Parts: sequence; structure tokens; C-alpha cells
Amino acid sequence: MSDALRADALLDDVPREGRGRLKVFLGAAPGVGKTYAMLQAAQRQNRLGCDLRVGVVETHGRAETEAMLVGLPEQPLIRSEYRGITLDEMDLDGLLAARPRVVLVDELAHSNAPGSRHSKRWQDVLELLEAGIDVYTTVNVQHLESLNDQVRAITGIQVRETVPDWILQEAHDILLIDLPPRELLERLREGKVYVPDQARAAIDAFFTQTNLTALRELAMQTAAARVDAELNRRYRLQGQSAPAVRGRLLVGIHGNDAAEGLVRHAARVAERRHLPWSVVYVNTGANRGETELAHLQAAQQLAERLGGEVVELRGERVARTLIDHAYERRATLLLVGRSGARRGLKRLFMRSVAEQLIAAGQGLEVSVLDQQRTPSRRVGEARRAADWRTYLLALLATLVATGAALVLSRYLALPNISLVFLAAVLVVAVRSSLGPALACAGLSFLFYDFLFIPPTFTFIVARQEDVLTLLFFLLMAVLAGNLASRQRRQLQSLRQAQAQTTALLDLSRRLSAATDVQAVCAVAVHQLQLLPDIEAVVAMRTKKAEWSFKGGALPDLNDQALAAAEWAWKHGQPAGQGTDTLPGGQWWWLPLSGDGQSLGLLGIQPLAGTQLPPPKRRLITALAQPLAQALGRATLADELEAARLHGQNEELRSALLASVSHDLRTPLTAMRGSIDCLASLGPGMSETDRQELLETTRDEAERLDRYIQNLLDMTRLGHGGLKLIHDWVTPADIVASALQRLQRVLAGLQVIVRIPDRLPLLYVHAALIEQALINVLENAARFSSPGGCVEVEIAADVNKLRFIVRDEGPGIPEAEREKIFDMFYTAARGDRGGPGTGLGLAICQGMIGAHGGRVLVDDGLNGRGASVILELPLSPQPEMEEGLS
Repeated sequence: MSDALRADALLDDVPREGRGRLKVFLGAAPGVGKTYAMLQAAQRQNRLGCDLRVGVVETHGRAETEAMLVGLPEQPLIRSEYRGITLDEMDLDGLLAARPRVVLVDELAHSNAPGSRHSKRWQDVLELLEAGIDVYTTVNVQHLESLNDQVRAITGIQVRETVPDWILQEAHDILLIDLPPRELLERLREGKVYVPDQARAAIDAFFTQTNLTALRELAMQTAAARVDAELNRRYRLQGQSAPAVRGRLLVGIHGNDAAEGLVRHAARVAERRHLPWSVVYVNTGANRGETELAHLQAAQQLAERLGGEVVELRGERVARTLIDHAYERRATLLLVGRSGARRGLKRLFMRSVAEQLIAAGQGLEVSVLDQQRTPSRRVGEARRAADWRTYLLALLATLVATGAALVLSRYLALPNISLVFLAAVLVVAVRSSLGPALACAGLSFLFYDFLFIPPTFTFIVARQEDVLTLLFFLLMAVLAGNLASRQRRQLQSLRQAQAQTTALLDLSRRLSAATDVQAVCAVAVHQLQLLPDIEAVVAMRTKKAEWSFKGGALPDLNDQALAAAEWAWKHGQPAGQGTDTLPGGQWWWLPLSGDGQSLGLLGIQPLAGTQLPPPKRRLITALAQPLAQALGRATLADELEAARLHGQNEELRSALLASVSHDLRTPLTAMRGSIDCLASLGPGMSETDRQELLETTRDEAERLDRYIQNLLDMTRLGHGGLKLIHDWVTPADIVASALQRLQRVLAGLQVIVRIPDRLPLLYVHAALIEQALINVLENAARFSSPGGCVEVEIAADVNKLRFIVRDEGPGIPEAEREKIFDMFYTAARGDRGGPGTGLGLAICQGMIGAHGGRVLVDDGLNGRGASVILELPLSPQPEMEEGLS
């Protein structure tokens, strides 16, 4: 025995963390004592102090059962009205809120009232188990999904309420509650199961000695299969020989009313042989009616509920495709149903799929299930409605070909006329299917013989060579029709595959170009809404636990749709229309997850209240996979960007603190020193010293005011609070005002101003441009040596005007010219000399950029220093432009 198998067995034996345990009380029929046995076990747990709660127990008026409920805490039931009837259902939300250790849930196969969260009670049980709550439950063997057909064959009654078999496989314990048929019948007659009138009806209809014996055998077989599986697992735990891998079971189905019965039989065979199993449908490209699609969808959904895998293949030859797939999956058993009766040429020349599998399936065990099928009247009517149209097409094509041949017979030889009829056969084969093509070939054969083979207007063939011509014509017509029909099926199959592949590729290509979550959702919704008759939306959960709908218009969701979305998000499983959870809603919610975390929900609503057909549902499921991957990638990118911004904000915050603690305190320190000197030495100081201290205080206060103004301007720029009030202004006035405000700063420097005589007007916010120019001039003064030169120049061309400030300072290296526009650059580096917050040029860039301009850096005067250029766009000049300078 391999270590891997033993490890798997050990892992299976470890209880799953956070999940409750299921204990099933299994019986052969009602009245054997399942509920009584469950209540007995609950009373024992209650006496031991276990936190236990009765979720729902159906006593059916039995006094002994009601007596067992005494002393057990019960969760009140929920009452709802449906068509004037009051229905009592289990309070699932109340139990989840109370979170007892054990919950009693009777009648596992019960169907909940319309409008409940789940359509079946076993789904409520699964939600309780996922919440970590243990569940005791009861079920009769006739309610097992895979036994549905056998129970109907035994009792003649179709059981409507069923439970998937894998629920029992999930159970931690299964207790078989057995009672001999004679004792059960006695209990019925004594009124211990039903009231007397109901008991007599039940004995006559269901509870017969034969039926009870057969149901008892089914219950024992089910329990025995569970015991056998448990025994094998225990052997593996001990490291002893376990059963070897026995291959796989494949069941081939077709879209007919026998498909579900075949799936149920396959589930039972797979369980008894301990085989993994798959349901395989071969799509040949032929037209499928709505009824066939409905049968196919029902069978595939049944297979998924029973724990099987659903596979759809594309191929022209059903038997060959099934065999190839069986070899590929290393299957050992191939199960198919017996084909329906074949008529006409099909019966003479074509073997059934089962016969082809038996002949070609070397090394495979092929089992053929002979089912008793009851043809549906609707199916027959639908087929007849579809058939007569295609056969009418065959008749019309033959008549048209006959008319054309009669016209051409005057100009063409007899052998050439046969080509006209062959063309008609090809047209019918391409437009319909093989049957109408063969009918067209037969009609063409008769018309060709009757109208063109001498003697004409009779079916008598006078010449022997004409007999051969007719036979060859019939053979060629049949072959041509068959080939054309086959090519048409292949073409339809290829079109379907190409449509799905194209949709996947197109979605993947567009998603790869999307950079954020909003773009990914918008692309996905746009692509999905290209599918006809659906509305799509991507729903995501915000940090406040609210729904955020992306990629499309805000959908109109009712309470049921929101409840389905909540459940799908919480459990990571589809919910809504077409599922077993809140199926009455109009929206189908498909979870989008990646790397083990929920990313969002894909919501699909068919328009006009229709149901999603299976092919479209499978296509949307396939499209959801690349969407989830792209959404995960975009979410990760957003998180990385948020982390980067957070880091930058922390750097800016540290720089701001450094700036405030150093640069803003410097003028405050100077001002405080001057004021202290004036306060303590004022009367004894000379007038010159007193005036110098006052001027120092004023200069430092102005510098502090500029620093604070820069901080406020940067804050308004960063939060969009800076409003632009445009007006016409002359550039020379801006320069003059800036120089006037910086007289003290520029004192001791040689300032050269170069302004042309005629300049265009600027349509700007004059105060902001002046402030930007002041920041640049102050920056130049700070880096200039005493007695240095600062040059201010205005240059204009057709579309732009430039303010150029040059200095003779240390200059700015090429590598630093982009960084000087970063906020707090000086404070962060502290390597440019002179005091400052490092906000001046950053604010310049923001203010000039708000006007559609830009800030450039170049070399300074005489190969030294730096030049800062404020470039602004020129607007069309007003009519009063002339005479202004």
C-alpha cells in the first residue's frame, strides 16, 4: 500500500475544522421509528448537558413521539402564507444565530415553502454543518436520488422529494432503523403511523408486504455499501492492502426522457463498485429542440447532484468519440442506454451506438441498460412539427429541380439533367438533416424516372443501361445527401466551438489591457452583454459590508435577489435562478474567487423573464474563469498601488514634519529673539539697533508668511480646492508686482529685467502666476552668492509666453532636475543650501499646470547657475489688444 493512500485515509479520518458532523437515521419506510430513535439519542445528549436544539420534528400526531420531545429545547418555527395555506418551516437564521452544539432536523428530503432561502431542507442542513453545528436527521431510502427509478418500478409511485446520495457519503454516522414488514403493517393497522382512514389507504397503495420487503432490501444494501466503504478506509488507516484503482465509469447520455434514469443507475453502479464516474454527452452538431435541451440539462444537473462529473464532447461519430474518451480517461466500464427503434434505411444499414461500442470497444466493459420509456406526447408533437417542415422543404426542392430539369432538357443530354436533382439533394442536406435529404433523393429518383427515362410518364425502364443509370443516380444522391448532412453537422459544431473560443479569447485580450478593478469589470460586463437577451453586472463587497456594482448601470434588485447574492458571497456557491438556492429570483449569481478568497459576484439576468439555456450557462461559466483571474490581478495591483501611495504619504509626512520642525521654526526663533531683546533692553538700546531688530522681525514674519502660504497652496492644489479666476493681464505687470514684493529678498543682488516693448495679454489667474514667479525668484536669490546676478526675461511666440529666471548659483545637475519638483525635496535631502520648505517649485508646477502650462529647467547665466522657465499657453487676444503693451 502506498504512503499517499494511507495519508489520504488519515486526513479523511481527521474532522474538518469548523464543520459540523452529520448523523443520519436511515429507514426503509415511514413508521419504522427513525424519528423516535433520533429523539432517544437527543435525550441522551441532553442528559449529558449538551447544548441541543430541536430545529424541526414531524410527530404526525404520534403520542409516543410527542412524549420524547418533552424536555428538549425547541427553536420556534417560521410561519408563512402560500396560496391561502399556512406553512411552518424551520428557522434557519435563528438556529445559526443561536449556534447550539446539536440540531435535530427531521425529514431530510422535505421541500421548503416557496420563497425560502433554499428549496430543499437538505440544503439547510448543509448550511448548518458549514457553520460548525452537528445535525441529527432522518430519511427514508426511497428518497435517495439514485434509487428513484427503482422505487417507482417497485411501488409504482414517483417520489418527488429526493436527496442527493453524496449527502449520505458526507455523513459521519449512518444508523439503519429496521422493522420487519409484518410489524410495520401491524403498527399501521393500530393507527400508530397514520390515522385509521389514512392507514387503510396507505396499506392499499404503498405499504404492501412486497413493497416493504423490497424497500427493506434497498435500505440494507445502502447501509451495506456504507459499511463496505468504511471497512476499506479502516484497512487503509492500518496501512494494509486497499482496493486497487479500478478505473472509471463513463455513462453516455442523449437528450431524451430516459437520460435521468440512466444517470441514477450509473450512480448506483459507481457507488457499489467504488468507481469515479462521468456523464458524457457527444454533441454531433445536429439541431436540438427545446425538449431535448431540457432533458439534457436535467440529466447533467442530476449527475452533479449525485457527485458525478459532467463532460460534453464534440464529434461526428458518437461511438468512436465515446471510446476515444474512455481510453483517454482510462475508463473500464462504459454504460449506455438502449437506442430507440430504428426505421427504414437506418434499420437496414446503420448499427445502434450500443452495437458499435460492443464491436469497437476492445478492453472495455460495455453495459446496455434497457429502460422502459414512456414517450411524451409533447415530444412527439414537437418532433412531428419540426419534421414536416424539413420534409416539405425536400418536396419543394424536388419540384423546383423538376421544373428546372424540364426547361434544361431541351438543351442538355439526359445524364446532365441528373445533376440538377443532385443539386436539390445537396441543398436539402445542407439546410436540414439526413432524413429530408434521403426523402429528396427518393423523390428525385421517381421524378427522374417518370419524366425523363424513356418511356416517359411511366415507371417502366425499357433499356437496361437506363436501369444502371437510375441505380447510380440513386446511390450518388444518397451518398451526396449523407456527406452534405455530415458536413453541415460538423460546421455547426465548429461554429459553436469557435464562438465559445472567440468569446474567451476576446474577453482575455480585453481583460489583459485592463489595469484596474473598474476597467476589468467594465470590460467583462461589456463582453457579456454582447450575448443576446441577458443583463450582466459585477457585484463587489465594500469595507462597510455594502454592495458595490461595477461595470454597468445600477441594477434593480429586489429582496430575493439581494438574499441570493448574500448567500452566494458567503458560501462561494452559485445561487439564484437555475440553482437550488433561492431559485425564484430573476438573477443568477456566480462567485468569482481567486487564490482562496472571494473577489466578487457575477450577476446574470435573462431578459423578458426567460431561463438561461444550458449552452449559454456553460459559456458564461467559462467566461467567469478569466474574469476572476483578471479581477484578482487587478485587485492585487490596486493593493500594491495603495501600499505604494501609503509609503509615499509616509515619506511626505516625515518630510513635512522635518520641514515644520526646522524651516518654520527658524524664522520663529529669530522673531522671538528680536522681541525678547526689545522687551528687556528696549529703553537702553539706540534707535538704530531698535530699528534693525524691528526690520529683522518683519523680514522673518514675511518669510514665515510665505512658507505658510506655500503650505496652504499645496494643500489646495492636492485636494482640488484651488479655484481659477481668469482675467486679462499684461505680463510686465506680473513681473513688476513680483519684484516689488521681493525687494528685501533681492537686496544685495544685481537684478536684470528684459521685457520686450510689445507683448500679448495673458488670460490667467494673475495672483497665482505672480506667486509662482515669486517662488522662482526667491529660489534664485537663495542660491545666489552676495552681489550675484539674477536675470528676469519675458519671451513670446505665436502660441506660448515664457517667464525666464536665470541665476549664477551652483546650478542643478541633470539627474536632479526632475526631483526638484517633488514636495519637500529640500527638507528631505537638505543638500542644496539655504533655508526653505522645498515647496516652492512644486507649487509652481501645480499653479502653472492648472493653467495648461509647464515648468522647465535649463542652464543659467554664462554656463553657471540654473534657469527656470514658466511656460504658459496664449489665448486668442481680445479686440482691444491694439495699443496695449
